Amino acid sequence: MYFNGLLSLIRYCFLFTALLSIISYSIITRSFAETVTSHGISTFGELKYNAGFPHFDYVNPNAPKGGEMSIWGFGSFDSMHPYSTKGRPGQLSSIFFETLLEGTADEPDSAYGLIASSMEYPEDRTEVIFNLHPEARFSDGSSLTADDVVFSYEILRDKGLPSFRAVIEKEVESATALSKHRVKFVFKEGIPTRDLPQMVGGLPIFSKKYYMDTGANFEDSSLTPAIGSGPYVLETVDVGHQIIYKRNPEYWGRDLAINKGRHNFDRIRVEYFADYNSAFEGFKAGTYHFRNEASSKIWATGYDFPAIEKGWVVKDTPPDGTLATGQSFIFNLRREQFKDIRVRKALGLMFNFEWSNKTLFYGIYERISSFWENSYLKARGLPSDGELAFLNPLKEILPDKIFEEEAELAPISSVRQLDRKNLRKASALLDDAGWIVGDDGVRRNEQGQTLTLEILNDSQAFDRVINPFVENLRRLGVDAVHTRIDNAQMTERKRGFDFDMVVGHFRTSLTSGSGLKQYFGSDSAEYSIFNLSGYNSRAADQLIEDILAAEDRQTLNDATRALDRLLRSEIFWIPQWFKNKHAVAYYDIYRYPDKLPPYNLGTLDFWWFDEAAFNKLKSEGAF
Repeated sequence: MYFNGLLSLIRYCFLFTALLSIISYSIITRSFAETVTSHGISTFGELKYNAGFPHFDYVNPNAPKGGEMSIWGFGSFDSMHPYSTKGRPGQLSSIFFETLLEGTADEPDSAYGLIASSMEYPEDRTEVIFNLHPEARFSDGSSLTADDVVFSYEILRDKGLPSFRAVIEKEVESATALSKHRVKFVFKEGIPTRDLPQMVGGLPIFSKKYYMDTGANFEDSSLTPAIGSGPYVLETVDVGHQIIYKRNPEYWGRDLAINKGRHNFDRIRVEYFADYNSAFEGFKAGTYHFRNEASSKIWATGYDFPAIEKGWVVKDTPPDGTLATGQSFIFNLRREQFKDIRVRKALGLMFNFEWSNKTLFYGIYERISSFWENSYLKARGLPSDGELAFLNPLKEILPDKIFEEEAELAPISSVRQLDRKNLRKASALLDDAGWIVGDDGVRRNEQGQTLTLEILNDSQAFDRVINPFVENLRRLGVDAVHTRIDNAQMTERKRGFDFDMVVGHFRTSLTSGSGLKQYFGSDSAEYSIFNLSGYNSRAADQLIEDILAAEDRQTLNDATRALDRLLRSEIFWIPQWFKNKHAVAYYDIYRYPDKLPPYNLGTLDFWWFDEAAFNKLKSEGAF
């Protein structure tokens, strides 16, 4: 009997163990099936490059290494720390720091492992594990480990720019080093997670050892850059005049597939100039050798100097498939006089793009009307059914015109500087808003306050654009002034939102993510330098959440167009101009691949130096 009971117990234990094994196997199998392990990630799982890809399609994998790329910088700088609120960082000063993931120039929303060799995440993307390349090194030769990744996350969260802190604090629950080369991020509950692996994968990585050994304060401005792991290190810095970066011959990642055909210049030199015109003179004199021309006047009339005539300098117009930058005059909605949309609309009518384009820009530009200009995401006509799916739930807090009128377009003017038809429209709007013209020709409200507008400007090249605009505004009865300040003053006044109007940019993306909150979110209105206008709207906040929650591209596109429609209707900008071609000039010593990618000109990325051409031009006296 005892034996039979023991046998039964053994059988029971065996069956129980077998059952546990089956359950455990089921759990493990399910967990494995639900976990994605990949060399990269895209918003909707649409990676162009498969694991083991040899190089990006748009690079020349055999591009020679060597030579120098020289460009120009505007104004001055007093820091080589681009992640502090103090000081003005030098151009390209983020070049030292790499990220776990890096995007491409031919996909709108993909990122591939750079410091990370692979990544693991559940299908709901509520967390992500990055496996680091064991060979990753900082420029001082020290290992880059998961501890450095966690340290970087924490220091950006606690001491970084407000734009970094805000996103990190709201969206990341924790970062943990699981082992020397394995780090895990967990995201907070209740927020869209679609783009969060890419967001944390795009954070710059700093050396924990550097900060521990030196005692450097991350929040301080410094001309000594922190140690990074990137392909370039600092060679020399001459404050306000020149910065030279040199390619690190010991760069750990030079043989990675993601880097083939890239980072080809031995040196990158930045020459600083006080204003745009002196920078052009420097280019003509050969002080630097590559120029991305932003002045239509110079492009149309200035390229007749000897180096052009001798064939030493090339004028080139490769196609530009990127979104327009959203360049515009930006209202500061924190100012009382601009809270009334009728006032903003009236002032916008006084900027005459058509006259400016013909008279000042030689007809080379087109007008911006959309925050997603030069793309399929621009809202057009009346709302589509797809857009209405997002707009209808907000009907009670949206103006009727969103549903009844076509998407807002920039006003059209005559080819005369002062368009009298638009002047009459603007006058009627201001009259309705309570700003009445007095005997002295100046508009005042019932309290006797003058309608004032100060346009800040730190670029001499923009004088010819702003001055006619101010003249038109004064004809409207606005006490408008154009105030020239230097680059340092502009930085400080923008940071303190101490302005009526400035020229700025609203940079968007074909696959929008949490960056929308920085430019248009209510929470960012009082702290983010990206939200210069101080725009805040419950409806926009909800549409941003809809965009972040989109699970397929069609839904994303519809929600984005709905947001574009709303933002344009609010008129907190006066959109300026764009062109769908680059306008570049360079000494004929640089080369680029036959087919450029749509989303990046890539001058510092995948262009290269032609030594034979350099020697030829040098023998002819070009240098």
